[in-house]
Amino acid sequence: MPFSRGKKPMVSKIPKLHVKSSENQDDASQAKRSTSPPQGAPRKRTAFIDITNAHKIEISNPIKKKGPVKKVQKTTSVAAKNEANLNKLAMVTSEGQSEEAQKRASPAEKPEEPLSKAPLPPHLLPPQIPPEFDIDSDPSNDCTQTPEYAKDIFDYLKNREEKFVLHDYMDRQLNLNQSMRAILVDWLVEVQENFELNHETLYLAVKMTDHYLAVAQASRESLQLIGSTAMLLACKFEERLPPCVDDFLYICDDAYKRSQLITMEANILQALNFDINIPVAYRFLRRYAKCVNAGMDTLTLARFVCELSLLEMQFVPVRASLLASACLLIALVTKDLGGWNPCLQFHSGYSAEDLAPVARELQHMLSSTPDSKLATVRSKYSHNFKMCLYQTINQKQ
Repeated sequence: MPFSRGKKPMVSKIPKLHVKSSENQDDASQAKRSTSPPQGAPRKRTAFIDITNAHKIEISNPIKKKGPVKKVQKTTSVAAKNEANLNKLAMVTSEGQSEEAQKRASPAEKPEEPLSKAPLPPHLLPPQIPPEFDIDSDPSNDCTQTPEYAKDIFDYLKNREEKFVLHDYMDRQLNLNQSMRAILVDWLVEVQENFELNHETLYLAVKMTDHYLAVAQASRESLQLIGSTAMLLACKFEERLPPCVDDFLYICDDAYKRSQLITMEANILQALNFDINIPVAYRFLRRYAKCVNAGMDTLTLARFVCELSLLEMQFVPVRASLLASACLLIALVTKDLGGWNPCLQFHSGYSAEDLAPVARELQHMLSSTPDSKLATVRSKYSHNFKMCLYQTINQKQ
């Protein structure tokens, strides 16, 4: 800022700390600077020594090194050395004898007993399974199947069925009917076969579709979008390498946009409160088939009956474990392998009387005339590698 004319600039009256007076300069020239800090000031020190300048730093040692001291060799006679060695040996032997005498005099110490472990709470104890009903302790079982937790896992899934009980919701849908739902499920079976997805993926997709339609209104045009989005969510939950969004847009013949599918995905998750771990009948079917060591032909027959029931609206309110038990019972009777034995009753929790009503409905479904528009499931299980089970059922009829 420029100064005004006729006025001298203001000079700061704060004394400069680093400006020394002439007297101090004279004293500094005559006296050496003291290396010790002033009284009350902190002592200066370095945290680490600079390795590169280590040869320039002299470490002061308060103890002055003395000059080399000549050691005076003491001359000792051989007899004196021998006498000292004998005295040491006598002391060692006397100490050893005294320790042995003390051990003999003192009674033998009792070994320390291990601390008793606290008993586990009841919910952490393994389930009590009778030996004749134990199907998981076989050493030949695959360790990846977690046989020690299998009983607890399926008990947990069966308890979760209480949360996902459905009722016949089709009366509340204004624009849909049972035939439209059956066509959608038949198309989902075809999608599962073309993408080579797991069976659990198909069952979970149908379950999520039913749960969404039970709480939300849907139009006929959006029904395929709901089914394909439910299949996408099931793939993310069950598959190791799920198909991408573009694959589902392609199988819908590009009838929907990517944004519509993503929006429907959010709607389904919100309708289900983001809880999509729904127990499905296929898991229980495989578990119960293990109880009777069912062969692949018997299991495939039960899977055919169970998968065919997905098309029917009357089986939507039936619990997954009960439906799987009834399908296995029909397969066992059809293959003349006996009925519902005590091992199946123990693991499923159902008796033959409990399964009779559902088994009758399944038998009525099998004996009725099939719809020509819903032929995907029958075509899927009529291949040669499926052992022509469809023809076997026709012969039984």
